[in-house]
Amino acid sequence: MNHFITINGKILDVSRPIVMGIINITPDSFFTNSSKNFVEATEKAICEGASIIDIGGYSTRPMADFVNSEEEELRVCKALESIRKHFPDIPISIDTFRASVAKKVVEEFGVGIINDVSGGDLDSDMFATVAQLNVPYILTHSKGNPQTMQSLTDYKSVTYDVLDFFINKLHQLRQMGVKDIIIDPGFGFAKTIPQNYELLNNLRIFETLNCPILGGISRKTMIFRPLGITPDLALNGTTVLNTLLLREGASILRVHDVKEAMEAIKLFDCFQGNFIAENQN
Repeated sequence: MNHFITINGKILDVSRPIVMGIINITPDSFFTNSSKNFVEATEKAICEGASIIDIGGYSTRPMADFVNSEEEELRVCKALESIRKHFPDIPISIDTFRASVAKKVVEEFGVGIINDVSGGDLDSDMFATVAQLNVPYILTHSKGNPQTMQSLTDYKSVTYDVLDFFINKLHQLRQMGVKDIIIDPGFGFAKTIPQNYELLNNLRIFETLNCPILGGISRKTMIFRPLGITPDLALNGTTVLNTLLLREGASILRVHDVKEAMEAIKLFDCFQGNFIAENQN
């Protein structure tokens, strides 16, 4: 499917899948990048092929510690000050559910995308703020907050309940004038492991919404728990599921490990007959 999003006045083609590299700046994230230096971690992600850098100051893993807005803002601004000095042009996404944080980083640091894990449910001002800022918005399905989400896993049908959620939220956003919307089914957010796999198996259904689909499964519970391992050993499983995400129509892979995700995309291109390499023997 042909999809384009406009970030800071530039058009980004996501018709061919791209990678969003996660830069963890929270002390309680379930998986921490090998480098604690924001600039070094960002440079590594860019060199390995990331098209977008995703930064968050509030871990959204289940049962994450509560962080007030002042602390979240302090964390992300500190990281952005360093990153923007060295990489002024790289598209940056801010992972936040707070409209005030989104507004500050867009206006002061040129952040180009708002990645809201709550789908607008945790801050009633978020949709209006995104519309005012005129930036792309990642609409994620979830329930509750990081402290309560894993107790909210009751669905009539997880696939069609998530689809209904997107239909209703997309209507609200478009009525408010938000043009570029990316949808994220929210793997791991208010979903059991079987529900996550059901969503992955039915991902093509969401193509009917005519929005780019973001898949964020990197090193999550749906990988490491069935394998009986820990997140730091879940890279191979992540690559397996990233490949399935690509086959089911994902446009953006949100990952901790950019190099491996880019390799998955390149080999998936070969699988589809789009073999581009210096040596084709």
